[in-house]
Amino acid sequence: MHIIADLQLHSKYARAVSPQMTISNIALWARRKGIGLVATGDWTHPLWMREIKANLEELGNGLLALRAEVVPPKAGLPAPENPLFLLATEVSSIYTQNGKVRRVHTLIWVPSLASADKISKEMTRLGCNLMSDGRPIIGLSSIRVAELVFSIEPKALIIPAHAWTPWFSVYGSLGGFDSLEEAFGPFAKNIYAIETGLSSNPAMNWRIKELDHRSIVSFSDAHSGPKLGREATVFELPELNYENIYRAIKGAPMSFPRTRESINGIQSSTMDPRLRGDDEKEKDFFVPRIAFTIEFYPEEGKYHYTGHRACNIRWSPEETKKKGAVCPVCGKPLTQGVMQRVEELAGRSEEDLQISNVKFPMPNGKLVEMVGSKAFPDRPPFVMLVPLVEIIAEAVGSPVASTKVQPVYQKLTDQFDEFSLLLSIPISDIAGIAGERIAQGIEKVRKGDILIDPGYDGVFGVVKIWKEGEEKPLLDASKEQLTMF
Repeated sequence: MHIIADLQLHSKYARAVSPQMTISNIALWARRKGIGLVATGDWTHPLWMREIKANLEELGNGLLALRAEVVPPKAGLPAPENPLFLLATEVSSIYTQNGKVRRVHTLIWVPSLASADKISKEMTRLGCNLMSDGRPIIGLSSIRVAELVFSIEPKALIIPAHAWTPWFSVYGSLGGFDSLEEAFGPFAKNIYAIETGLSSNPAMNWRIKELDHRSIVSFSDAHSGPKLGREATVFELPELNYENIYRAIKGAPMSFPRTRESINGIQSSTMDPRLRGDDEKEKDFFVPRIAFTIEFYPEEGKYHYTGHRACNIRWSPEETKKKGAVCPVCGKPLTQGVMQRVEELAGRSEEDLQISNVKFPMPNGKLVEMVGSKAFPDRPPFVMLVPLVEIIAEAVGSPVASTKVQPVYQKLTDQFDEFSLLLSIPISDIAGIAGERIAQGIEKVRKGDILIDPGYDGVFGVVKIWKEGEEKPLLDASKEQLTMF
C-alpha cells in the first residue's frame, strides 16, 4: 500500500499557530488533502498531550486513531477513512558548543504514549519548560536530547527538522553544524534521516556525502489546516504501523529485490504481487520503503537564495561567490541562503548526480513524471507541486482566501482529495468540475511549465503559472508565515 504521510506539524499551543489546529480539524484537513498518516505534533506540551489522550486511542501497533465519538464520518469528504496519527513532536535546542551558539530543531517520533510521557517527564526534571510552547525551547544539546530519548525509547526516531534553515537547523549557517557527527556525536549513527524543509529538495541533499546512507524525508511543518501536505513523504508498506515506518526510514536508501522497469523510464515496485503485500502469505517478501516525496518548489521557500530583505538584496550562489557575504547597501552580513550553504558542504556537484526524469505509477495506473538520479538509482524520486489553492487563485485572479477561490477549492476537494487532483485525476475530469482555466493550471504544474522568483532572507518566493503580468514583481512579502524561522 502507498501511504501519504505528513509527520511534522504544530498544535494550537505552539507559537504563531492557528487556534483551529485541533485534533479533529487536523484529521479533517488530512482527509481533504489525501493524507493517510499525520503527526500529532507537540506531544511535549502537557495541555496538548491531554487533548491527544482525550481524542485519540492507541491501536497497539505504534499508531493512534480518532476515537469514534470525536469526528463522525462527514459526507462530501473524498477520503473514506480518517487518518491515523503518529506521536511526533519538535523541540528547539539552543545551547553553546565549541564556543558557538547552536540552534537546532529536532523531530522526535515515538511508538507509545507511555514513552512520550516518560521523555517529557525527564525533560521537565532537567529543567525544560515544556508548558512554554508547543515547540519548546530547551537548553539540552542535540547529543543530550538523543541520549535522553534513546535511553527511554530505543525505537524512537530522531530526525533533524528543516535541516538547512539558516537560523534553526542542524546544517544552518547561523546556528548549526557542518556535519551530523559534530551535532550528534556518538548518536549520529542513530540519525537515519533528515527532513528537507521548504527551501531544499532531495537533489540538493543528495550532494551531501554523509547523507548517502540516510533517508531524505519531507513534511509540511504546517501551522494551519490548509498548509498540511505542502510537503509529504509517500511510504510503500505491507501494512501501516510504526514498525514499518521505522524500517522504511532506517533502511532507505538501500538495494533490495524490487521490480524496476527501465523501458520508457518507468520506475515501479508494483508489478510483482509479492512486493505489494496483496497476498497475506507474501508480505514477508515486501521490504518497507519510501516510494517518493512530494516537494514544495525550494525556490518558493523563505531562505533559498542569499540576501538582505531590508535592502532588497537577493543573490544566487554564483553572485554571492563573486560579490561576497556582506550587504553592499548597509554593510551588514547577508542571510546565507540554503543554496549557498549546500554549496559549502557538498561533496559532489549537481552534475555528478545525473539528474533525470522517471515515471512513477500511481495506484490508479497514471504515470507521474518525477525527478530521479541516474548516479543514485536507489534514491526515491520526488515530485514538485504547487498547492491547489494557489493554482486556483492565479487562475481566477483572486487571493487564496477570497470567496472566488475557496468555493472552487471546496467543490474540487469534495470529490477528489487534493493530492489525487494534483497528481493523477484526468485533466478532463477536473475541467468538468472547475473549468478549463483551472484544469490548464494543474496540467502546467504537472509538466513543470511555471515561473519562479526565488525567496530570500525570510521572504517566500513566488510561483507563477501563466506568463501574463511578468512585468510585475513576483515577490510578495504578504505570503510570509509568522514563525521564528
